[in-house]
Amino acid sequence: MADNGPLIRVEELVKSFGSNVVLRGINLSVESGEVVTIIGASGSGKSTLLRCINLLEIPDSGHVWFHGEDLVEPKTNVDALRENIGMVFQQFNLFANMNVLDNCTLAPVLLKKMGKEEAKKVAISHLESVGLSDFIYANVNSLSGGQKQRVAIARALCMNPEIMLFDEPTSALDPEIVGEVLNVMRRLAEEGMTMVVVTHEMAFARDVCDRVVFMDSGVILEQGTPAQLFQNPRETRTREFLSRYLDPED
Repeated sequence: MADNGPLIRVEELVKSFGSNVVLRGINLSVESGEVVTIIGASGSGKSTLLRCINLLEIPDSGHVWFHGEDLVEPKTNVDALRENIGMVFQQFNLFANMNVLDNCTLAPVLLKKMGKEEAKKVAISHLESVGLSDFIYANVNSLSGGQKQRVAIARALCMNPEIMLFDEPTSALDPEIVGEVLNVMRRLAEEGMTMVVVTHEMAFARDVCDRVVFMDSGVILEQGTPAQLFQNPRETRTREFLSRYLDPED
């Protein structure tokens, strides 16, 4: 998949649900190795944009390019490209009737045709990397929310994705266990994983990310480095939003 352009390029993306226009001509590029955080108020279109990037939601119009191939083009093999795009959801989306290891090996065996022993070895490696070596054979239902989300991250990593999409991965967690998931995400960023993260965790956006995108009412109102956006936002709406999350001295 040699392509010298951005890993992800979104062009003039429009998405509506009935009469509600959620995305209004979004343009966004994500470079390989870049960590991009999307912030904004509830209902601004953040999660819908993320779900359109891997076609969990079908755009009304516009384009989503991955490695130079347009996912919206009917002849594109979306399933094959999607194998290289990891997704972590707000509500974990684990298979409750499987143990932790089976959750992680299912897709590599079925989709990547990986041998079961190799898939097991890869899964155990990723589960160990997210701090779950003691829970490899545990029943998913016995885990805490933070443990479930770390299983979800390990499961996505088992497909060896080129980019990870995180849709508010900590919003369903108790505050005291948010940190264990954010620590895993920080480590992935340090290791060079390309990531697009929808989140309300402003400290993560400020400290870990290369670029912060602020969405409002279905448009990207502004974007820049964390220093630019948090310390000197151009738009009044951005300042209003950030004032609810950041202390004046931050």
